[in-house]
Amino acid sequence: MPELRKDPVSNRWVIISTDRSKRPTDFIDTFKHEKKGGFCPFCYGSEDKTPGEIIAIRPAHTGPNTPGWQVRVVPNKFPVLRVEGDLNRRGDGMYDMMEGVGAHEIIIETPEHHKSMADFSFEQVQKVIWTYKMRSQDLKNDSRFEYLLIFRNYGEAAGATLEHPHSQLIATPIIPKRVLEEYTGAEQHYKYKERCVFCDMIKQEMKDGTRVILENKSFIAFAPFAPRFPFETWILPKIHNSDFMTISEEQSYDMAKILKDTLLKIKIALNDPPYNYIIHTAPLREKDGHFSHWHIEIIPKLTKVAGFEWGSGFYINPTPPEEAAKYLKEVE
Repeated sequence: MPELRKDPVSNRWVIISTDRSKRPTDFIDTFKHEKKGGFCPFCYGSEDKTPGEIIAIRPAHTGPNTPGWQVRVVPNKFPVLRVEGDLNRRGDGMYDMMEGVGAHEIIIETPEHHKSMADFSFEQVQKVIWTYKMRSQDLKNDSRFEYLLIFRNYGEAAGATLEHPHSQLIATPIIPKRVLEEYTGAEQHYKYKERCVFCDMIKQEMKDGTRVILENKSFIAFAPFAPRFPFETWILPKIHNSDFMTISEEQSYDMAKILKDTLLKIKIALNDPPYNYIIHTAPLREKDGHFSHWHIEIIPKLTKVAGFEWGSGFYINPTPPEEAAKYLKEVE
């Protein structure tokens, strides 16, 4: 019998379609890995083929835009929003508009072209996370920006146009609708119960245990109660914190460990599927962090969103989260 489940943050309903139930092994052959080869602008020796680097983690004796870097950040050559200009908010009758001002940066995560983050060392993942923090802190100083979205597209089906391991950061002059819905839901929960909905979720998941995949001193990874997609996984800091960019160095190592291990479990269990991950954090100008709790959402691309989903707002998930979590937890 199919089951409807409600997400406690966004109040979005999800259909867990047991009649279409798919076991984890059913997804393994649903995609192909095709290495494109050829020239890569993100590899060593191609530094002059990208816009000039913004920052890089590199030995002191190496100069900007030369080999030797470990993590490198450059502006996107084809940005969705541009840093230059003023917002120039305006209206045309009932319609509102503004200039496409923002920032769009590429975090090149490693010089090694054929590695995935699941194969990185913990130290390399930590360097990537610390780079996220440094760029977030810098971009927050620009008063035109309201939100910073850090995300990773892995695999062509997940939107990656280049194979070389990289993440992206986009600063927007407005708070995105998806983020605002989540933020509003968390605020309503806090007003009603005077508790953070994500902290309540962590306590519930640790008590139940059936959806927990991994945990360490600072973080927990679990399959959410009402996942939109098969094997959707969330990683949350155990201690309440609304703002990702306040992460400490110690916490960044714990985050690196749980993120790498979670991605490695997904890679082994599902034959290295395409995926997206997104860091959800508080809006930049938000001063009250009582109800916001930053986290990472990992979404393997195992199913497609079709007409029913677009038309209704319901997602259909053929794999119960309890089964997905159990399968990932057992992966050595």
